[in-house]
Amino acid sequence: MTYIESVAIEVADPTAANRFYTEAFGLDTQIRLRASEEPTTGFRGFTLSLTVSQPSTVKSLVDSALDAGAAPLKPVTKSLWGYGGVVQAPDGAIWKVATSAKKDTGPATRQIDKIVLLLGVEDVAASKRFYVDRGLTVAKSFGRKYVEFDTGSSPIKLGLYGRRALAKDAGVSPDGTGSHRLTIGSDVGPFTDPDGFAWEAAPLSDAAPGLASQQLPRHLA
Repeated sequence: MTYIESVAIEVADPTAANRFYTEAFGLDTQIRLRASEEPTTGFRGFTLSLTVSQPSTVKSLVDSALDAGAAPLKPVTKSLWGYGGVVQAPDGAIWKVATSAKKDTGPATRQIDKIVLLLGVEDVAASKRFYVDRGLTVAKSFGRKYVEFDTGSSPIKLGLYGRRALAKDAGVSPDGTGSHRLTIGSDVGPFTDPDGFAWEAAPLSDAAPGLASQQLPRHLA
């Protein structure tokens, strides 16, 4: 079974990004940071989602992200599927915080139940075949719209979504050029997928210090 250890986000200022992710979400080893000046514009083709247990925790995490310098993309709101909001980190990465629960069952916490990386791809079916050929196992598939892979106990879950649909869900234009500024560390790399997303063998020993040097929180171990 494929194990995704972490994702490395390439940023202009790793120290500032380290401070943001610590203050905003309390993330550590799952998100690694690397200095990069690779040109990139607009939507970078991926989103990261934090799944939590209740609406008050969604609001707490979104508020702390905004206080730490994130830009709002979609306000925290209730919907048919639950409760959530979307922000953009100062480094440009897009983060969704959501829960399927519609009512609180206790006080707000900082606990993150799941981190999900969604890759926006041009052809979901073709990308699905590419990943299956490299040993990934499909957990859920909805035709040419969405694919979710079985990553077992990995701290990062993985899904494929159409690029335009993913951008719409994030509240941004699908237009974008240049680097994704993202590398996925797992036990199946190295390779680059048809949409230019880079994978490499874990552990990512060259990741920037800070977040990557901390221990995995107990609730995500």
